[in-house]
Amino acid sequence: MTELTDTLPTEIPLLEKTRAFAAPGALLNEAKNSGLYPYFRAISHNEGTRAFIDGQELIMAGSNNYLGLTSDPRVKEAATNAIAKYGTGCTGSRFLNGTLDLHLELEEKLAAFMHKDACILFSTGYMTNMGAIQGITSKSDIIFSDKDNHACIVAGTQVSDAKCWRFRHFDMNHLRRLLQKADLEQPESDKLIVTDGVFSMSGRIAPVPELVKLAKEFDAALMLDDAHAVGVIGPGGRGSAAYFGLGDEVPMTTGTFSKSFASLGGFVTGDTDVIEYIRHMSNAHIFSASMPPSTVATVLKCLEILQEEPWRLNRLWEISNYMRDGFRNAGFDVWNSQAPIIPVVIGEDDMLVAFEFWNDLLQEGVFVNPVVPWRGAVSGGLCIMRTSYMATHTDEDLDTILEAFYRVGRKHGILNPHVE
Repeated sequence: MTELTDTLPTEIPLLEKTRAFAAPGALLNEAKNSGLYPYFRAISHNEGTRAFIDGQELIMAGSNNYLGLTSDPRVKEAATNAIAKYGTGCTGSRFLNGTLDLHLELEEKLAAFMHKDACILFSTGYMTNMGAIQGITSKSDIIFSDKDNHACIVAGTQVSDAKCWRFRHFDMNHLRRLLQKADLEQPESDKLIVTDGVFSMSGRIAPVPELVKLAKEFDAALMLDDAHAVGVIGPGGRGSAAYFGLGDEVPMTTGTFSKSFASLGGFVTGDTDVIEYIRHMSNAHIFSASMPPSTVATVLKCLEILQEEPWRLNRLWEISNYMRDGFRNAGFDVWNSQAPIIPVVIGEDDMLVAFEFWNDLLQEGVFVNPVVPWRGAVSGGLCIMRTSYMATHTDEDLDTILEAFYRVGRKHGILNPHVE
């Protein structure tokens, strides 16, 4: 009898790329063998502004824990109490057996916080954008998406039956031309404009007033992904539309709980009709298990703290301005950051140089995120150190980070000599 293994080809074409990716001499192995590979590093202990890797205590300057609440005792107690009452999971979708009174409470309180009629929860932030876009659009529609939008927005345009036309980053003239083209060539199509509210790599705030104006002019719906904006910018931390005083002009705002809200999951807020439609049409909502009770309770407590302790937002902006000025005064290029996300440009597309820079910062006791032009993470062919800050960083932390960057920047010769 012929063994099954004898009938299989020795090389499967689809899998050949996997062997090449990890082959000796490939960049991945080169970085790993040299000890410079910066990704998937295990954090053994986390105390907000402090993280421990391989026994080394580091200042965490690469987390999206903007309000500094992941280790807050009140938040941890809320999560623990929810497990004691509800157990560890819901074991079902919201559509069937996975809706708790906690989910409904959070949806109601988030809608009120965002000054909207209704809210729907998703199990991850990634699924939120993917599910909202797929749920609200159909085959005859056109999606207009900023070219630098987050991967989850891109995923939403890919799973949607609608066509997607991408406009150049921040280029409102290009967006206008595409909208005009749609009216001329496909006047029967409905239109959705979607963009990050705060862009996750550059820290720039979307031009919401111009987007609102174009949406009105061309009868398009506008959706803002405020993953890095809710709990960060705008009055009370209500996001990018509120930042410009345009909260009533944006039909859909999405967000995540994995940043300011110290948890996991996501949400969409909007008019009741819009939210109910997404609730019943989004595959990512209907066919996914719901947020576990501990994560919901965490978000509820964080939302409460955000509203009761406005000093956190004030401190976050004080820190952001201090660090931007500090980097620029030292001679670093931080693009046009406007948020607690501050990218520090390292240079052209040379991953190993970027990894060396990151490793040198690690030796200085500072953890940041090295971002290279791989899979669309950052545009322009540049490598950056993505830094991000928490309301709980101390002045001493900030100065230590700046001093470490200055020493490593001088070592690698990337400081602007005219500033230095």
